[in-house]
Amino acid sequence: MKTKIWRIAFMMFAAFFLVSCSVIRGYLADGKDGPGIYSFNHHPHDTIANGKQTFQFPVAESKANWIDTLHFYNQGKYYKNVTFTDAMNGKSKTQGVLIIQNDSIVYEKYWGDITSDRLATVFSVSKSITSLMCGIAVDDRYIRSIDDAVTDYLPELANKDPMWKRLTIKHLLDMQSGLDFDDTYEFRLKHLKRLLAIARLNYGHNVMKQIRGLKFQDEPGTKHHYESMTSQILGIVIERASNKHFADYLSEKVWKPLQMESPALIDIDSRKHRVPHTFGGITLTMKDLAKIGRLYLNRGLWDGKRIVSEDWIRQSTEYDASNGGYHFNWYNSSSYGAKKTQSPGYYALGICAQVLYVNPYKNLIMVRIGEENLNTVFIPELFEQLSNIWPE
Repeated sequence: MKTKIWRIAFMMFAAFFLVSCSVIRGYLADGKDGPGIYSFNHHPHDTIANGKQTFQFPVAESKANWIDTLHFYNQGKYYKNVTFTDAMNGKSKTQGVLIIQNDSIVYEKYWGDITSDRLATVFSVSKSITSLMCGIAVDDRYIRSIDDAVTDYLPELANKDPMWKRLTIKHLLDMQSGLDFDDTYEFRLKHLKRLLAIARLNYGHNVMKQIRGLKFQDEPGTKHHYESMTSQILGIVIERASNKHFADYLSEKVWKPLQMESPALIDIDSRKHRVPHTFGGITLTMKDLAKIGRLYLNRGLWDGKRIVSEDWIRQSTEYDASNGGYHFNWYNSSSYGAKKTQSPGYYALGICAQVLYVNPYKNLIMVRIGEENLNTVFIPELFEQLSNIWPE
């Protein structure tokens, strides 16, 4: 009996040690403050190749003098009166803001080290790009239906837990997986298990091994709970369905057709396994991120060529306050509790307030990249307010 207890204790210690290595690797790679927009230099990654032809947004008359002095308000407990400049400076550590209207750049400012052609990781904005690739895979008929079970594409999970057979691709898109997983970054004893899990996802060398060991806390489809593992699984489903590396498929279907100006990168778990970090590992330039916004603004068309179905864009971005305002890995304006405006936009959001905001009513695309967002200003809400007062 004692031998059995010691064996179990040893196995638990060994498992804890192996997972703890991910925390140590993360600390050595990114320091105590965790990953930043330039952390891709410390991670293995694949290249998302662009093509020979490039599209460049023309520059129109600047609206900086008007925008920088505008005042923004919030009726809640946060900011009451702040200018655009104040919101982007100081503790927010904004690196760059790019605003495009009618296909032309009307506001472009950079702080710190970033430039218009410097790569930066956009973290969970990657989830929205993964959603785009899911829509393309459906169009290409690699994925038969978003109502398909995940086990149709990852059959090795079928015998792990009966819940896997009930988990569908749509559940992944709407963050209704029911998985026992959290994006916890606080170093507290009560959160230690979850902190180790997210560290393992970010810095571990074998993502599929981690997925095979996952448990469920809810029936899939019953609750909306935002966390990164669902988008990670979605990316693997896309790879399995298409039989293509995610970076290659993204290059073929998006980077080359959208005439991106620069190659991009996507973090992978290791050179051995090459599982892409589709939950938050895409690195690109601000102007190329704005082109994703242009694609959505034009309902899936790029200069007359269909890239993804219009219905996919509609399901992703149409104003819908259910599910926390989160659909197909995109947010609409209801997600921060504001009432629906006459011209609501939608957005992709990553930690430290990496933002891609699109407003189809005002033909606006707004991008913000930053190292932190310690202000009380919520950038997507500020962009929404700016859109609402934007002249016709």
